[in-house]
Amino acid sequence: MSSQWYAGLADLVLVLHVAFVGFVIFGLVLVLIGGWRGWSWVRGRAWRLVHLAAIAFVVVQTWFGYVCPLTTWEKALRRMAGLPAYDASFIEYWLSRLLFYRAPAWVFVTAYTAFGLMVVASWIWVRPRRGA
Repeated sequence: MSSQWYAGLADLVLVLHVAFVGFVIFGLVLVLIGGWRGWSWVRGRAWRLVHLAAIAFVVVQTWFGYVCPLTTWEKALRRMAGLPAYDASFIEYWLSRLLFYRAPAWVFVTAYTAFGLMVVASWIWVRPRRGA
């Protein structure tokens, strides 16, 4: 495969990473707004379980000090393309600014855990439907 192919795959992984983060963050926002506004779809059990699993994955990986697999995959693809990580393309440059910040690890563990607890609390504030 050509280096452009690997660079394109790395950009695709970054877009997927941003979409995952957006799902986790905006998913909670939509649940809270939807609960307040009476939107029935935000009470769907399957959707809520997927959302809870997504933030649980993030929280657990930070507790154990693991790097997100999407980050690892993207960096490996950039190396395979012969590119330095986070300096390759327009898409990667701008989207990575949304995801990566410099702070001590405890800041991320605390923030992700607090956000995860808010997602759990949303199960009390906006209860999912029983059954299917």
